[in-house]
Amino acid sequence: MRRRGFLLAAAGAGLTSACGSFTGTARGGRIAVDLAFAPTQGLSPYGDDGLLLSRLAVVDGLTRMDTDGVIHPALAAEWTRTTATTWEFTLRDARFQDGRRVTAEAVVGALRAAGRAKVTPRVLSDVRLTVRAAGERTVRITTGTADPLLPARLANPSLAVFSPAAFGKDGAVDPVGHATGPFTLVRLDGAVSATLDRFDGHWRGKAAARGVDVTFVADNNARANALRSGQIELAEFVPAAQALNLGDRARKVATVRTTTLYLNTRGGPLADPALRAAVRHHIDTSALAGSVYEGYAERATGLLGPGFAWADGQQLPVTGRARAATPRGQRLTLATYTNRAELPEVAAALQQQLRRAGFEVRLVVKDYARLESGALAGEYDAFLMSRSTALDTGDPVSYLASDFTSGGSFNVSQLSDPAVDAAVRKAAALDGTARQRAVLVAEAAILRTDAAVPVVHEEHLQGVGAGVRGVVLDPYERQFVGLETRAR
Repeated sequence: MRRRGFLLAAAGAGLTSACGSFTGTARGGRIAVDLAFAPTQGLSPYGDDGLLLSRLAVVDGLTRMDTDGVIHPALAAEWTRTTATTWEFTLRDARFQDGRRVTAEAVVGALRAAGRAKVTPRVLSDVRLTVRAAGERTVRITTGTADPLLPARLANPSLAVFSPAAFGKDGAVDPVGHATGPFTLVRLDGAVSATLDRFDGHWRGKAAARGVDVTFVADNNARANALRSGQIELAEFVPAAQALNLGDRARKVATVRTTTLYLNTRGGPLADPALRAAVRHHIDTSALAGSVYEGYAERATGLLGPGFAWADGQQLPVTGRARAATPRGQRLTLATYTNRAELPEVAAALQQQLRRAGFEVRLVVKDYARLESGALAGEYDAFLMSRSTALDTGDPVSYLASDFTSGGSFNVSQLSDPAVDAAVRKAAALDGTARQRAVLVAEAAILRTDAAVPVVHEEHLQGVGAGVRGVVLDPYERQFVGLETRAR
């Protein structure tokens, strides 16, 4: 709190240049980072907190995905597909941060724990894995049906490998000192901060930075101002409105992210398909990309954006939608969160549009951690969310399954539609161009229900301090701090 108080006072006095005493060198080779989202599950890897562990380079999986979506070896040095449903992964010589060796038995235990988690990781929502050791350094994984995406699936942070000492009797995972990444989590202070030290025994070699000091800051302008004043080296997701002030410290990153308005199909006024159609009909997204996002977005044409080159401009016609009814004062609660700078302003614009259409709209804007459980429980009629459409496997099928199928683990729209379920299942069973075509069919099936209204396809800005090198600008948002990240 003292650091943030000083920062705001300095920003108010017009301090915009970095003070030399706050460089990485002055910090003894450590770097300071402000992240936009605080942990909501105690840094359990099985939900979105797993991404925090990945962005801070705390965890490794059997495989890893680079910024082009290409899968590379990680804890597994190589792998072979022996049958349509069976794969064998050969482990490299590596150690956990607590000194134990990474063995096949340890990997099996970690993957089985993920499968038994109280909340199934989204990346496992459409597949069943059987895992066993086939030797000290060989892990054999069998899938219920043929799964050509298994190596990509294993790169997901939710399937990171932890030491046997990390697992408690209740299934909880303690990531402090028990992962394999370049940085060891040594302390987590709730939703306030975290401290990471370099893990000198990492299999890829020592990280360039000696450690990382993390503060979780939901206030978008506070993160940007901290970067400008030199209080930190890295700021996650700085607002577009600050781009001019930040200059070359605001790095633009293309994304596979779409801002979407999720509509509650199970309860409240929007359980009526005709009223969902009315919401979609009366929303005008054409001006939002240029105004609110200041050009760092484009009007959404579907759920999948231009980050998927094979889908860009190839969306199928959407047929069979309900005819829009005339709103007659139905009361809607529209919720969104503050952690992404543009969402509250977009929500306010949508609120005004829907009011003009004849709805009564109450706007709820809070930190994401205070909204997530309610959104998943269907407490809001509409939920505006910025969502990566390739977060789980680098492939959109997992996103479609988790967000829009009956058993989906992130089904904010509460959608239960047999045609959608069947279309997503079909896409999951295919490969190559046939899979891509099936994804487009599933997308059209989802849009037919008006469970989701795409708003914009985004770019985002990452804040990188002067003299910082080696930061990872990742369209898939799994990486930020990396092995080579350092400040002068």
